Amino acid sequence: MRFFEYESRAIVAQAGIPVTEHGFATSAEQARAIAQEIGGPVVIKSQVLAGGRMKAGGVQFADTPEQAAGHAERVLRLEIGGHMPRGVLVDSRATVEHEYYAGVVWDGIRKRPVMLFSDMGGIDIEEVAEQHPDHVARGHFSTLRPFSDWQAKQVIASLGITGSALNRLTPILARLARLFLEYDMTLAEINPLGALPDGSIVALDAHMDMENEARPRQQALLAELGVGADETRQAREPTPFELAGEAVDAQDHRGVAGNVTEFDGNLGLVIGAGGGSLTLFDAVRAHGGNPANYCEIGGNPSVRKACGLAKLVLQKPGVDKIAVMMSIVSNTRVDIVARGVIKACVELGYDPAEKIAIFRIPGAWEEEGFKILDHYGVEYADRSVSLHEAARRAVEKIG
Repeated sequence: MRFFEYESRAIVAQAGIPVTEHGFATSAEQARAIAQEIGGPVVIKSQVLAGGRMKAGGVQFADTPEQAAGHAERVLRLEIGGHMPRGVLVDSRATVEHEYYAGVVWDGIRKRPVMLFSDMGGIDIEEVAEQHPDHVARGHFSTLRPFSDWQAKQVIASLGITGSALNRLTPILARLARLFLEYDMTLAEINPLGALPDGSIVALDAHMDMENEARPRQQALLAELGVGADETRQAREPTPFELAGEAVDAQDHRGVAGNVTEFDGNLGLVIGAGGGSLTLFDAVRAHGGNPANYCEIGGNPSVRKACGLAKLVLQKPGVDKIAVMMSIVSNTRVDIVARGVIKACVELGYDPAEKIAIFRIPGAWEEEGFKILDHYGVEYADRSVSLHEAARRAVEKIG
């Protein structure tokens, strides 16, 4: 889940990282009062969970409280990326001598978090890494052993930063890393991190993403920030197709048939949960396929739940065929998934042999499942066929 900038600022400040003087406003009058309290030039920032605020006009500069109120009134009515703002951040305009980037992200390949630091802040870190790779330093660290400030110092010093700047920047990156671990973040980013004329370092912006599964563990933080239990906090609002997927998964407690995300392709996917789903989705794309959706199925869902998910995908406009695939599992019954998917095809008037491009789910009761698939003439693959080969066959069927 994503946090708004004003919430990310609060998390950063709570971790002991200096921030500029700011306030959150939901009306023009509140913005005026905050600007009056700051007592100098301010920046009005739209609070939306979308990028491109500057280009869309969601960031405005004001020299007086009256200007701040006028800008806030307009920004509060401005839709950006399909989102209306939660409010505006009224931030003091600092005089910055140099901008840095500090971030911590999860490295899915190394299965460890990695610190990123650059002496070229204020622009996208991806752009810096591509055009100026020697200005980006990296350092992985353990989620099991205690974190040391020395690890952060090594990363920063590798860019040639020394002296008082190194001493001031080190605790900020170290606190960001500890914050990342403590709050189950997948992204903790400060861009830019500004060096002021007096030598102090302050966070001028912040972005935080937290694992969705961490919400029960982080109730105290979410309550402190006022995050509602029903807030999805995604980059966009869920589509009707995605909401229907949530309804399918909520039918009963058995298994998983959810995490549905909509795309514009023609190959519908009913794919294995967790890493298997991600692997299979990527494999379809790698073989030139156009997925119509992402989803997860597993953990022994009921026939009703498997049928509901398959029906949802089959009825999606543009879907020509569906691929039913999963990695090797020990508990999900192949016969139940087969019954559910074939039931969906039959009830919708489709020939399962034509509509199911491939069925590749090894696991419990697979012999019974394969008998069902044989009866309806559905092409299936056992565990001797790799996930990537199954994905290739499915894409080939689409042509």
